[in-house]
Amino acid sequence: MNLASQKILIIGGVAAGPKTAARARRLNPEAQITILEKGKYISYAGCGMPYYLSGQIHEFDHLYSTAYGVKRDPEFFKAERGVDVLTGMEAVTINRADKKVLARNVDTGEEQIFEYDKLVLGIGSNPITPPIENLGLKGVYRLNHLTDAVRIKEAMEAGEANDVVIIGSGFIGMEALDSVFSPMRAVTVVEFKETLLPGILDADLGQLLYKNLYEQGLEGRFGEKVLRLEGEDGRVTKVITDKGEIDAEMVILAVGVRPNVKLAQEAGLAIGETGAISVNEYMQTSDADIYALGDCVENTHLLSGKKVFAPMATYANRQGRIVGDNVNGGKSTFKGVLGTGVLHCMGLNIARTGLGEKQARDLGYDVETALISTFDMTHYHPSSNKVIFKMIVDKKTGKILGAQGLGKGEIAKRIDVVATQLYYGGTLDDLLNLDLGYAPPFSTPIDPIIHCGNTLKNKLDGVAKTYTAKEVQEKLERGEDFLLLDVRTPQQFNMRNIKDQRVQQLTLGELREKLDQVPKDKEVVTVCVMGSRAYEAARILEGAGFKDVKFMEAGMEGWPFDMD
Repeated sequence: MNLASQKILIIGGVAAGPKTAARARRLNPEAQITILEKGKYISYAGCGMPYYLSGQIHEFDHLYSTAYGVKRDPEFFKAERGVDVLTGMEAVTINRADKKVLARNVDTGEEQIFEYDKLVLGIGSNPITPPIENLGLKGVYRLNHLTDAVRIKEAMEAGEANDVVIIGSGFIGMEALDSVFSPMRAVTVVEFKETLLPGILDADLGQLLYKNLYEQGLEGRFGEKVLRLEGEDGRVTKVITDKGEIDAEMVILAVGVRPNVKLAQEAGLAIGETGAISVNEYMQTSDADIYALGDCVENTHLLSGKKVFAPMATYANRQGRIVGDNVNGGKSTFKGVLGTGVLHCMGLNIARTGLGEKQARDLGYDVETALISTFDMTHYHPSSNKVIFKMIVDKKTGKILGAQGLGKGEIAKRIDVVATQLYYGGTLDDLLNLDLGYAPPFSTPIDPIIHCGNTLKNKLDGVAKTYTAKEVQEKLERGEDFLLLDVRTPQQFNMRNIKDQRVQQLTLGELREKLDQVPKDKEVVTVCVMGSRAYEAARILEGAGFKDVKFMEAGMEGWPFDMD
């Protein structure tokens, strides 16, 4: 077949489809490229919707405009890309034998046949509708499409959102939270699982995240199942769970998405074990002339080797470039995913990559972890902020398995460093030997992610003996006879401390002179603000002959529990 004259038909015009079209056009100036999009808007920034709702983006059309201010509408695609875009056109059936697609105009019902040589499915995902009664009440919204953002924005401007309940706390739920949170509103997140961002952050990070957001005014209801909504005059007024009720003028459903596979399934294309469309490394479906990408396909996790459903904009765009190559005869490949994700919510940066601790253990890895609290740049720099990082490695091989972080400081670039290490199979020693840049406005002399790695190496070598905050809390709750030695200054101690008779305050600088005040016949657990002084104190005690000493990882910054 003459590639210059081929017909490339793309179904789906949000992210994956337009990216494919742009790449395909650059490689093949003569091909006939057509995009069919069911909705009104194309090539829009769904990830920008929270910033529109919060007022950081003032103009709605900025969400579907180029960096140089031109709206990405059908006229733009025709003029600048040479691509025909038909909005309001829903693909109904695929005739693989004749290479034809039947599409229907969603407004008029008029049907039209489109021929293809190569077909691309970028048909995305559909929001999950949970079995909750009365979801049809006014004031109930989602945050999946631009039209959702418009409706929520109008409701907020009309003063209809003083009591907001967000159901679900995955990425979409947290983006919705960031959009609507205000000290003037009562905002509650209801999550069926026990922490924020379940499946994204480990439970310890999820608890720390909630502690930070709770201090800003967020109310969280965890381990609760929403049963129904109640309303008056057709408008929602309450959310009823299996543990109580919550006042609500606005409800945002954010319980996740499922791959949109109906069109592919009816065409006889293979569906994978995750329920998404099965594709090979070239993004081909079970039909070699049909490609699929983005939120409708399953991917391979690079560490576990298992198939995963990972609907993220980064994958959609990367895969679009690959499909653009391959519909023009290329052999570009998409190797798989690491689940790398970043999020900004209520002033905090949140990120993860690779496997979580439970995921790694479930896969049979012999896991060691480290949790550290530090500054993202030199502490004396006026822009410095605190960050918390967790790293997970395999004890047997030293191979890094994953990392997570949160804080007001720079998180994303550190997680990206780990993601790069993961892709190339890097070990902990490989990470510690990286030559990373340093200047006071950017980092600390030993970068925070390297600091986390050093702590982990010290644990593996037996130099650092630690408890997590949860382990310390459990020891307190069990009534164990041990000493929790707080080595902060009296001023720091008095500001925030654990109220328990087993707690003793003794400043690190005084410890060497007052060792006789520390009982040698008890286990001693040292604690400070961020962990470094507690580590020093533990080493001092061990050097003085104390036999049973540990320190609490990440210090009081890593303590998510009540003080009493």
